Amino acid sequence: MFMRSLILITGLLSASITFGADTTAPKWEAGKSYFLIDPPQPTSTGNKIEVLEVFSYACPHCAHFQPYAEKLKASLPANAEFRLMPADFQPLWVLFARDFYVAKGLGLIDKTHQAMFDAIYRDTQPMNTLDQIADFYAAHGADKATFLSTAESFVIEGDLAHAHQMEINYGIDSTPTLIVNGKYRVVANAEEKIGFDEMVEIAQYLVAKEAAQKKH
Repeated sequence: MFMRSLILITGLLSASITFGADTTAPKWEAGKSYFLIDPPQPTSTGNKIEVLEVFSYACPHCAHFQPYAEKLKASLPANAEFRLMPADFQPLWVLFARDFYVAKGLGLIDKTHQAMFDAIYRDTQPMNTLDQIADFYAAHGADKATFLSTAESFVIEGDLAHAHQMEINYGIDSTPTLIVNGKYRVVANAEEKIGFDEMVEIAQYLVAKEAAQKKH
């Protein structure tokens, strides 16, 4: 009788431990929900955890992701910082990337980021040439002549070259992509049922993971 009771208790404890392990297992799995970047890349946010969106104004999916990006940005703790990096997959994307860095240097991105998506996808405003894009930024406070001359400068060429190299280092092959602290790549994945909501949740999970590691 004692042996039967011992076996029963042992079985119950084993089931309890197994059940506990299942309930505490991470919801998001590396290699499926997100991908490790090897080697990890340096960040530009100092001691803060970097959350980087790789995007393009020429990417309609990025326009659709924009409200989710804003949700993620607003949810970040004080020890994390949201940044943007333009992709350069095609010639038009390079043009938008070039103008993004000019606008960034002029301190216009906070005012123009959503406005650019609206101009392209809501208002169907032509944005196919440097002159057309310069007109857009001029309407938001830039001096057009300065904008055009800066767009062809060595500084902007350097920004483009750096972004292109980081795109390779991160393993970027689609947009929008989120890079968390130079270590993790998060993308939409229909097979794993990861949409834009899930991308935000995964990024939040990885930020918390990085914050916990910093405490040790």
